[in-house]
Amino acid sequence: MADKRLSLDHITVTDTTPWQLAQIAAEVGCEGICPFLHSMEVLPAMPSYDLVRDPQALRQTRDALAATGVKVDLIYPFTMAGRTNPQDFVPALETGAALGAPLANVLCYDRDPNRRTEKLIELAELAAPFGIALSLEFYPPSQVRTLSAALEEIARAGRPDIKVTADLLHIMRGGEADTSMALLRHPAIAIAQISDGPATIDPDSIEHEAGIQRLLPGQGSFNITAFEQTLNPNTPLSVEIP
Repeated sequence: MADKRLSLDHITVTDTTPWQLAQIAAEVGCEGICPFLHSMEVLPAMPSYDLVRDPQALRQTRDALAATGVKVDLIYPFTMAGRTNPQDFVPALETGAALGAPLANVLCYDRDPNRRTEKLIELAELAAPFGIALSLEFYPPSQVRTLSAALEEIARAGRPDIKVTADLLHIMRGGEADTSMALLRHPAIAIAQISDGPATIDPDSIEHEAGIQRLLPGQGSFNITAFEQTLNPNTPLSVEIP
């Protein structure tokens, strides 16, 4: 893993602002960060901030990035449900562009497959002028549950600027671990996320585990080495371990 570009995910240190996240990333040797653009109530201990609506907070983050040399690799949150209007994300995309973010992480909960794809395309069209591509994160509780489903979704969209976030935890919980591991060299995979966990858990605990109960590498049973070695060599790794 020494040759991999490491990024520090905000979930790893939820009790930080994005500018603090950049400083910590530099201190621990991570070249990038994956921040939330505004605080999330579902993440414990996250301080109150909003880079989209607070120019001072955005300026502090940009100053921290400039001072540390750390780059933004991925921005959150872009959650698409049935009633979501992609136009509502334009201010967040503008903020992401100000931070130099190349990717916006997207979760899809829309149950209508045609509408889901149409909105994904619309969001990609809105993000393109900002120099931001989408990175679709498959997640078992969402409507795009596995890596194969994510690849099918972006194939339907037919846009090279819709890519995939590959989270090892979601691979292990999605019920298609072997199939997913065999797909990890797919060129659409833009970033990967690592953590550890037990071989199995109660399905009702998946969301809780993903948000606040991931394990440090080596504490669980995931084959992190195989995951890392199967990815394309230039795929950045995000450390996502609360």
